[in-house]
Amino acid sequence: MKNAKKMSLLLLATAFTLQGCATQPEKKPVTVQSGQAAAKPATPVTKPAYVPEPAPVIEQYALDRLKQMSDKLVASNSFSYRSKSAIELQSATGQFVTFFTEAELALQRPNKLHMAVSGDTPDIHLYFDGAKASAIDTDSNTYAVSTPLTNIDEMLTYVMTKAQISFPSADLMFSNPYAQMTKNLTDATVVGDSMVNGIPVEHFAYREPAVDWEIWIAKGEKAVPLRLAMTYRQVQNRPSFLVEFTDWKLNPKLKASTFDFKAPADGKQIEFGTYHEQLKK
Repeated sequence: MKNAKKMSLLLLATAFTLQGCATQPEKKPVTVQSGQAAAKPATPVTKPAYVPEPAPVIEQYALDRLKQMSDKLVASNSFSYRSKSAIELQSATGQFVTFFTEAELALQRPNKLHMAVSGDTPDIHLYFDGAKASAIDTDSNTYAVSTPLTNIDEMLTYVMTKAQISFPSADLMFSNPYAQMTKNLTDATVVGDSMVNGIPVEHFAYREPAVDWEIWIAKGEKAVPLRLAMTYRQVQNRPSFLVEFTDWKLNPKLKASTFDFKAPADGKQIEFGTYHEQLKK
């Protein structure tokens, strides 16, 4: 199982860090030797007519509800939730395989966070105590501690860039989710009413240059996200990601010890940013 978890995390890391940009083969000049007849030019191939991209569509209600959801999270001094996610990735045989993970998150503004992830990836706990971020892989008993950090926004940016740990739902954790989720938008549309685990929701779809994403927001004033789906358009084979959120608690009383990391006496400390290299060994 440990080897399977190692391979799944490497696949996830590859999918979210390597861009599948196609490159054109180099065109070499054709030379004809003396006394050799030149080859007859090939019959030109007729290119299909260019089909332009649809014009951007921005529906104000899709922005309004996203803003209402963001405001609800921003107004909460703390929140917690559970989530289950699935991602399909292409294996070495070309077959698409599905990986599942579960997570629990507790956040306290402006500078406390704890997230525990388990499932088909190594079991990882991420802590932020207001001064430093710490992450531990309980399978391998390895851990890393960051340089000094001051708030959750700074911590998330550090972890996703320096440590190359991807959080597809990280926008919800920032101090202004709406600003994060709309800064690259080209389209915002209303899909319609739906249900997620028996709860009435409104379904919205959004586009960015690199990502198509959808969100299902609980109806009414509660307005918390209950499902999030993403398709990475610029990653090879366009992997998709789906996460469902449950057990939302807004303004819960969280214990201070929730955010405290204690390094295991027999653990091995590594540097943030070298975790994927450690997995390859």
